[in-house]
Amino acid sequence: MKTKEVKIINQGLEDEMEVWGYQPCLWKRILVGVGAVCSGGLLLLLLYWLPEWGVKSTCTHTSLRNAHTLLLRTTDEFKQWFRAKVHVMSAPGRKPFDSLDPQPTAQLPNGDWRTRHQGLEDVKVLNPFYIFQLFSVILWSAEDYYYYATAIVIMSAISIATSLYTVKKQYVMLHDMVAAHSVVRVSVCRGNKDIEHAMSTELVPGDVIVIPANGMIMPCDAALIHGTCIVNESMLTGDSVPVTKTSLPSSGEEAAMSYDMEEHKRHTLFCGTQVIQTRFYAGELVKAVVIRTGFSTEKGQLVRSILYPKPTDFKLYRDAYLFLLCLVGVAGIGFIYTIVLSVMNKVPAKTIIIESLDIVTITVPPALPAAMTAGIVYAQRRLKRVGIFCISPQRINMCGQLNLVCFDKTGTLTEDGLDLWGIQRAEGGSFSPPESDAAKESLVDSPFVACMATCHSLTKIEGELSGDPLDLKMFSGTGWSCEIGIVRQFPFSSALQRMSVVVRKLGEKHMDAYLKGAPESHRSFTETLETYTRQGFRVIALAHRQLESKLSWHKVQNLSRDLIETNMEFLGLIIMQNKIKEETAGVLCELRQADIRTLMVTGDNMLTAISVARDCGMVRAHERVIIADAVPPKDFHPASITWRYTEDPKDNQTVEINLEEEEEEEEKEAYDKQVTQQEQSYHFAVNGKTFAVITEHFPQLIQKLVLRATVFARMAPDQKTQLVEILQSIDYTVGMCGDGANDCGALKRAHSGISLSELEASVASPFTSSTSNISCVPNLIREGRAALITSFCVFKFMALYSIIQYLSVTLLYSILSNLGDFQFLFIDIAIILIIAFTMSLNPSWKELVRRRPPSSLISGPLLCSVLTQILTCLVFQVLAFLLVRQQSCACNVSSSSPSHSLNVTSPHDHKNIRNYENTTLFYVSSFQYLAVAIVFSKGKPFRQPSYKNWPFMLSCICLYIFLLLIMLYPVPAIDSFLEIVCVPHDWRVTLVIIVFVNAAVSFMLEILILDIILWRLVFRGNQGLNRPTECPSASADAPQEANNHWGSSFLSWLFCQKNKPPSVRYMHLALKLQDDADWPPRPSTVTYASEPQSHMSNPL
Repeated sequence: MKTKEVKIINQGLEDEMEVWGYQPCLWKRILVGVGAVCSGGLLLLLLYWLPEWGVKSTCTHTSLRNAHTLLLRTTDEFKQWFRAKVHVMSAPGRKPFDSLDPQPTAQLPNGDWRTRHQGLEDVKVLNPFYIFQLFSVILWSAEDYYYYATAIVIMSAISIATSLYTVKKQYVMLHDMVAAHSVVRVSVCRGNKDIEHAMSTELVPGDVIVIPANGMIMPCDAALIHGTCIVNESMLTGDSVPVTKTSLPSSGEEAAMSYDMEEHKRHTLFCGTQVIQTRFYAGELVKAVVIRTGFSTEKGQLVRSILYPKPTDFKLYRDAYLFLLCLVGVAGIGFIYTIVLSVMNKVPAKTIIIESLDIVTITVPPALPAAMTAGIVYAQRRLKRVGIFCISPQRINMCGQLNLVCFDKTGTLTEDGLDLWGIQRAEGGSFSPPESDAAKESLVDSPFVACMATCHSLTKIEGELSGDPLDLKMFSGTGWSCEIGIVRQFPFSSALQRMSVVVRKLGEKHMDAYLKGAPESHRSFTETLETYTRQGFRVIALAHRQLESKLSWHKVQNLSRDLIETNMEFLGLIIMQNKIKEETAGVLCELRQADIRTLMVTGDNMLTAISVARDCGMVRAHERVIIADAVPPKDFHPASITWRYTEDPKDNQTVEINLEEEEEEEEKEAYDKQVTQQEQSYHFAVNGKTFAVITEHFPQLIQKLVLRATVFARMAPDQKTQLVEILQSIDYTVGMCGDGANDCGALKRAHSGISLSELEASVASPFTSSTSNISCVPNLIREGRAALITSFCVFKFMALYSIIQYLSVTLLYSILSNLGDFQFLFIDIAIILIIAFTMSLNPSWKELVRRRPPSSLISGPLLCSVLTQILTCLVFQVLAFLLVRQQSCACNVSSSSPSHSLNVTSPHDHKNIRNYENTTLFYVSSFQYLAVAIVFSKGKPFRQPSYKNWPFMLSCICLYIFLLLIMLYPVPAIDSFLEIVCVPHDWRVTLVIIVFVNAAVSFMLEILILDIILWRLVFRGNQGLNRPTECPSASADAPQEANNHWGSSFLSWLFCQKNKPPSVRYMHLALKLQDDADWPPRPSTVTYASEPQSHMSNPL
């Protein structure tokens, strides 16, 4: 497919796609029809599962003008294919495709080409596993194997019904949620000032609607053109604090700008948000113009992201399909072997077909999906018990691989509320001493307190003050009792980092302008600001300006914000204290000990964020912090980054140590040595402005920076999402934990998003915690690790079950025998299903360990584990089969004595089931299922030991006792039911020895060889080389270390692990940076964007 033929739809949006046009081709359709008939419909299923093949095999490429079918491919990392039928709706007097041909590689208009490629209309029962189960049921029915077929049908029906019910329930819930605000009656302004009532479903962009005085739930996105609104945006942002929306500016530079959703967010009413109150002047109506409707709105995009989430790219699921393909290959060998053997023995054609297909159903277990799902369902229930609710169960396994967690600060690491610590006024160009009480009489009439009392976004709703908690604390600290009228309000702008108001005090002829905002914009008091921010205080600057007395109310309404906010007089600082939550430090310490990296991503001040990071242990005492301060290109000067080191924390600690007694001098030397070893421990700190400059002008540095950056301050919501994507691009498995405010995008994009808010916005996060602290994070990771290990255990067990049964049946086919129907039933129901569903019940281990579970089935330890168990089972089955063939009683069954008449193949036994070989392999294989189940069901360090899983242990013990009893003390009724024969006593004793030696060998190979020798000397050592760690301690014994090194080197060479490069990008990048003498940059150096290589200037 030529690149020049590609056209892009929805460019720059989350659902951006490439599109090609196709039209039906008659001769291709005829060929596909013939192939479908010859394959019994399997070809149609294959083309349904592979849309690209389905379109190309039935259609020919054409232009979009003539297309009947569209082939679409996502442009993200998943490259998913979809097909869609074209439905043309022509507007009167216009042909919609006229503009396509002149643009050979055009971007098609956004919004005009949206396609619904998923939804409830997807046929769930056409999943490949369900089709395979249907095939298995039909085959078993042909063999009169109705019992297990019925069991599979019941399980599949329950699974499909549950899945469809869950999906239907979610769709109904979303429909109700959307309909709650989408279908309402609205007042629409028409020409000549007429107002008519209409349904919100009839609104189109450009309509002007009236916002009622008592508020409403917005049915669309609309720009406010008259009046002011108090809005609750918790539906979108997760923040329950009402915000003030003002009308679009009617004068100044901002009024001349074209409308932009991001730039004019403070003037936009978003769909789904609730207008609580409206404010209007001189009897004018509060009006807004419709901007977007339906799925194009902010709310619609949220709903669409829930309906059509991005697939979870987890290696486990991809490897599972590869592993199943390997089993299909093994089944193919058995298929050919069965056909050849049956033809050589002149078996009837019907029997050949049934038995050769039966070997396929044996090798690929139809019960695998249900068994794999059980562990996730159990983990979801355990999470619910600790207050963590999950709407995306498949992501639980991904939590087990988290190696980096991003945390929001306010409300997540620290308390939600801020306390007023004090104020510091500025007079005559210098600061007065700090004061703790702003309500004292000497300050009541001061401009400082007037600014605190008026410059806020508080509103009175049903007699209660409501608004930003910071504003509430600030206002309550004033004790204000005078009356002031707010003439105009400029709401807080994240771009400007400030808000302002114009007020008039009763009795005064002039108006005053007050401003409140981030103090970084004022450079004259940097030292004072840093003094507070280093201690973790949040600092707000206040300013004031007296306006000219000739300004009237109407003139103020038309003035631009920039004119009012110039020439302000600096009043002083408000100092707010934000306390760290009690659980924060302990949780971060636990994550650090588990080798899980933690980051802080906040909208707060840089130095405050660094202080909190040090206080909570995210940045430790001996570690350096390097602040990257970037500026964009300006006046022919290229973009540059200045690297500033914060003060060295070691200096302060050295002073403290020198004050100790002389006996502790040795401890000081040991400490200094440790600090010297850890000089490479450093952290970058970046603010939102710097992050934007680096991503645009220094793309070669961004991955290096995020590898060691820990503090991201003043980050906008979209920058948080962008950061998560960059971390994922270097192969981190990223978790995001936030309180829901401005974190929705990052929560959705992370591998595992954990919302601490139970508001409606948490529907965008896979996990929601009912506890408002980060203690849920280690709980989630522990359960994720347990669920992941359980998935591996169940998958390995089901794979071994298939191979063991495959070996048994293949050996019996060689003597034209097979397992009986009730033997299959006993194995599949009594052993496999019970064991598979109970071995998933192990709870998670009580603590997080540094070792992480493997993420791939194609990893060394897992492949070694499976292959050694397969070889063990093969050896003991072949041994038992050969030994029983050599027994004199098995040589000539027809000459057996009357006492052994049960052992003779009866005339009614057409399938040759009742013989010694069958009975022997039935017993040996049954014990092998139990042995591998116990061997694979591992506990520490990710799950509780299996002996604490009493349903599993009880099942294993009961099955062991039952099998030993019927083998050593035969019961005729059970023998008759299971179609087994009563073997001689000596052979029964031999069987007991075989099965116990088999179990012992399986246990020794798994525990001793794999878990101890190979893991400790090969796989763990290789991971240690890949991961950038700090200097190891020298506490190991030298001879033992030498032996371990020799053994590790030899085994690493044997298993091709010697000098193996890192498998993930961040490890490879870390090793590369270790040899880079210019990284990290030296203090007070500057990196310029003009140089292809990083150029460092002389220290400033």
